[in-house]
Amino acid sequence: MPGLIGKKIGMTSVFSVEGKNIPCTVLEAGPCVVTQVKTEETDGYAAVQIGYEDKKEKHTTKAESGHFKKAGTVPKKNVIEIDSPAEKVGPGDVLTVEMFNESPWVTVTGTSKGKGFQGVVKRYNFKGVNDATHGQHNRLRAPGSLGASSYPSRVFKGMRMGGRTGGNTVTVENLEVMKIIPENNLLVVKGSVPGAKGSYVIIWK
Repeated sequence: MPGLIGKKIGMTSVFSVEGKNIPCTVLEAGPCVVTQVKTEETDGYAAVQIGYEDKKEKHTTKAESGHFKKAGTVPKKNVIEIDSPAEKVGPGDVLTVEMFNESPWVTVTGTSKGKGFQGVVKRYNFKGVNDATHGQHNRLRAPGSLGASSYPSRVFKGMRMGGRTGGNTVTVENLEVMKIIPENNLLVVKGSVPGAKGSYVIIWK
């Protein structure tokens, strides 16, 4: 299987053989259950649907309950589709973190922390005017001029201005796998991963 759904537990650090302190992120990778296998004949494309983390029955629609019951599992909170793997899997199969045993590198997709509405200094690292000289008042973090006046008499698309920041889907590629703890479904990778503690991520081989 090329990927699993997981959760960001937090950050820690480990010491390398050379004695260097390496910052790492701890991820809970699975266990995920195969809830549906799609094929070219029945669905027009090949994919595998996997689910992660149990959901209460009272929060599950009848359609969802029937779907998960058909796969022989309890309802799941998170469900994604991934490209059909080379190896064969079937509904009800459980996928664990051990699938990354042969993968020295992984790619992680998550949702970055939302910052709300922010100005240009925080959002785009603008410098501001630095000094409140020459009669300027409350201009230290202002964006400055936006362009010409009579032409084009509008703001160009893509102009860097204040706005909602964060909450974007971010993918970090080629994170080194430092340690796998199969008994706790934990994966320790080198570096940082987008999102807050407890946020959901997708981990790819």
